[in-house]
Amino acid sequence: MRSQGYTFSEVCIEPVYNNVGSRGKVSLETNLCRGVRMDVPIIASNMDTVIGSELAQVMTDEGSIPIFHRFTTFDQKVEWLQLFPDAFISSGIKDDDIKEVIKLVELHNLKGVCIDIAHGHDSRMKQAIDALKRAGAKVIAGNVCSRDAYKDLVDWGADAVKVGVGPGAACTTRKMTGFGVPQFTAIYEIGKEAQKRHVPFIADGGISGPDDVVKALAAGASSVMMGKMFAVCEESAAPKRDRQIEKWDGRSGDVWTREAKYRGQASADFQEEYYGEVKEGTIPEGEAMWAPVTGNARDLIRYLSSAIRSAFNYGGARDVYELQRKCRGQFIPVGGGYLEESGVRS
Repeated sequence: MRSQGYTFSEVCIEPVYNNVGSRGKVSLETNLCRGVRMDVPIIASNMDTVIGSELAQVMTDEGSIPIFHRFTTFDQKVEWLQLFPDAFISSGIKDDDIKEVIKLVELHNLKGVCIDIAHGHDSRMKQAIDALKRAGAKVIAGNVCSRDAYKDLVDWGADAVKVGVGPGAACTTRKMTGFGVPQFTAIYEIGKEAQKRHVPFIADGGISGPDDVVKALAAGASSVMMGKMFAVCEESAAPKRDRQIEKWDGRSGDVWTREAKYRGQASADFQEEYYGEVKEGTIPEGEAMWAPVTGNARDLIRYLSSAIRSAFNYGGARDVYELQRKCRGQFIPVGGGYLEESGVRS
């Protein structure tokens, strides 16, 4: 049996000597993949209830790069590329999927592709990466959660790797199959290999607040992808509804809440809408949920960015990569009392 694995809530980072000075002197720039830079290490998930044109515009304005999902028409993908020429488009691993995105590369100057499958450490991945690289596209490949998987995808030519199997808020893969690695441990172990290979990876899933973003970056990720946190923003592609939740005492009228629908791409809800039925011989590995809308995406990105800048002060870091160099050895396992001690108490 392997050593214990940890989630984000089970570790903290011990502060280090700071010689940076003002938080205004730090840089949030990072690599999305080899040869592609972003101004912030924050990405919206490539899911159908997360990324659309409206959210993509906010992400672009704030220095991120949109990665659009693959569950739409060819014409819609062309329209996205016309609006966002630096965007990446997601793809499956089947021959028809790869042929479609190669057509986008050749006819519409698609710069990058995210091969997006649930278990990315797959024999078909090598051929898919090779075909896309020969067409001239940058390739993000995933998802994986082991050091060996990261090594293979890099050896096969991936320009970045997406890390996370099972930590998403709407994902039930671990409960259905028993497979997965706690997200912090997956990032930390793959981070060891990334230090040698210098190929970026994206921490995808398990983020519940800015502290988790910082831990993922310090453990080795070049950027962090979030689904539900962006799905519940007004600009997301999620369907929205106004729902009456209770009656007041008659003085102020009804009480309503604004909600967004977030779902996993392996959920029964998605499969029935996209394919017309749950695929025969499979069991859904995700759920659909309605959650309160929290505000706008621009405020969320700026809130997370401010928290990262503050974290750099405690990590004595001027950028993401100095944070990793100084703080990868500063993680401490903690018990449940740590979170209680860390919050506001009356």
